[in-house]
Amino acid sequence: MGARSFYVYILTNKIGGTLYIGVTNDLIRRIAEHRLKSVESFTKKYEVDRLVYFEQFDDAENAIRREKLLKKWNRVWKIRLIEELNPNWDDLYRSLPWNSRRLGTSCPPSYPAKAGYPVIRGVHG
Repeated sequence: MGARSFYVYILTNKIGGTLYIGVTNDLIRRIAEHRLKSVESFTKKYEVDRLVYFEQFDDAENAIRREKLLKKWNRVWKIRLIEELNPNWDDLYRSLPWNSRRLGTSCPPSYPAKAGYPVIRGVHG
């Protein structure tokens, strides 16, 4: 079995709309769950299902730490983070190159890490 990955992700309902930040060990499955809206939740109530940003981590502890940090950021910082690598707020779920396979079997190019940030994978600029 390959190395396990963990993901911090940001969903929205439209450009500049409601933001939702989450963490998961299976990005494709988790985003699909948000899209199905089968459970009463924040994402169902606000129709938040567009993946606009995500980061990949090698361990759960750092992923959870990053999720908590991003949740404390003000809205302007979150929008700036999204727009640095996804200025059009494209739905990244649709373009995941490994959407038909499990994550981790084929990873997209890495983007340079900023000071204190992990290497970010899968965010289109």
